[in-house]
Amino acid sequence: MANPDLSSPLITSDQPEVFISIDDDDGDDSVLDNQDHRPRGFEFDHLNPVNPFGFLTDAEPPVQSPTAADPFRNDTPGVCGLYEAVKIVICLPIALVRLVLFGVSLAVGYLATKLALAGWSDRHNPMPRWRCRIMWVTRFCTRCILFSFGYQWIRRKGKPARREIAPIIVSNHVSYIEPIFYFYELSPTIVASESHDSLPIVGTIIRAMQVIYVNRFSQASRKDAVDEIKRKASCDSFPRLLLFPEGTTTNGKAVISFQLGAFIPGYPIQPLVVRGNISLVMLMFRMFTQFHNFMEVEYLPVIYPNDNHKQNAARLSQKTSHAIAASLNVVQTSHSYGDLMLLNKASELKLENPSNYMVEMAKVESVFHVSNSEAVRYLETFSSMNPDSRFPYNLEKVYPFCSGRVALHDFLRVLKLKPCTLSTEIFEFIDVEKVGSINFRQFLFASAHVSTQPLFQQTCELSFSHCDADGDGYISIQELGDALKPTIPNLNKDEIQGMFMFLDDDKDQRISKSDFLSCLRRNPLLIAIFSPILATT
Repeated sequence: MANPDLSSPLITSDQPEVFISIDDDDGDDSVLDNQDHRPRGFEFDHLNPVNPFGFLTDAEPPVQSPTAADPFRNDTPGVCGLYEAVKIVICLPIALVRLVLFGVSLAVGYLATKLALAGWSDRHNPMPRWRCRIMWVTRFCTRCILFSFGYQWIRRKGKPARREIAPIIVSNHVSYIEPIFYFYELSPTIVASESHDSLPIVGTIIRAMQVIYVNRFSQASRKDAVDEIKRKASCDSFPRLLLFPEGTTTNGKAVISFQLGAFIPGYPIQPLVVRGNISLVMLMFRMFTQFHNFMEVEYLPVIYPNDNHKQNAARLSQKTSHAIAASLNVVQTSHSYGDLMLLNKASELKLENPSNYMVEMAKVESVFHVSNSEAVRYLETFSSMNPDSRFPYNLEKVYPFCSGRVALHDFLRVLKLKPCTLSTEIFEFIDVEKVGSINFRQFLFASAHVSTQPLFQQTCELSFSHCDADGDGYISIQELGDALKPTIPNLNKDEIQGMFMFLDDDKDQRISKSDFLSCLRRNPLLIAIFSPILATT
């Protein structure tokens, strides 16, 4: 198993409680501020001589250098070598004992939790003390569960600050193991997805922790959760609050972007760091058949905001993220839960190397204001372009990572375009590397760059009005053909019909304004084919 000496933290402290103040604006916080208001890793390419979207903007889409870090892939150890095989055979009887201990501890803890919750309906106020005392039985059972998983001892560094000093604690999140430990060690109130309430046994236990539920896809739910965090953090009668600001589990090899919910209230934060070989996908069998599994929890110094930064959640989040990454000695990335959605969608679509489709969504959101669901929708469009096809020339000599790239003919096929000067310019606008193919990152950036231009919506509406020559509120196939002649010459009837069906969003054989705008929102690059119409306006 992993050697704990291999990961020594960069931040150490002999003091039980240390306070770090966030500097004023004239201090060294300038290293966190981007002077040109553009996230790091983005550059702009001004070498492309032709911009088919010049009627919207002269700016080129940003170019982001991809990161080699994959914060979500876990390497579950397999049974390799004679030692591992012999160890499993020796540990099989131990595994049976551990399994029994796990089952008994789970049952006793569940019954104790049900007893503590029986007849308690006032969930708005802190749990009465006598009910909290019953929960100590459940906390002891969770320690027995950790023991059954092979965590006979857990190394601790530092100690938790008093609740009145730091009412909120945040931690990196690498598996389902550390929440069990935190419940035993701290018995905190947690913030969890609404879906967790329906989980057998677990749902009951987190209700006893006076959980704050949140729907990450609902802005109103996120706002309510922040208000509840603020309310409970301000009252010492509630337990301290524990949040995992990354919003999902990672492999522990990077710290991804933080959600701001823990930092908006402006209370002091104590970061916690968990280390260990506790992979999310590690099978229970492999855990039961180890002599010992390593885990270390480190309580970092409290990060205490100054009054003038009390509401600056982003700055407090950056400081906390940096402290955790420095202690783990890992890189910070701009990946977020949105990248996990893209990773899962790429796997669902059976694309090769799904990790190629992660784009560091936190950075993309800050630049383009593209939601996670919109990015997934762009991925679905991109996947229909056959990104794993093999090219008729040896692209590997030009570009070493050819997997997940799309050639011109597949790009044109999906967008119902025919080869011509304009369609080639659109493709070259995306192909910033000039290698004759595009990847998903480039397709997403170009599409989002166009769709987020201030004049995009107005331009789409103006394009519809000019295509609707007779003003009846619909575009006929004849009107569409006439509108496209200046841009795409020599269109035949089948090609016009294909574009007509593509724009007919509800497939009722006519293009309404709603159909037209909806299609262009999903495929913003198509606005370029209406540029001659706009030029005559």
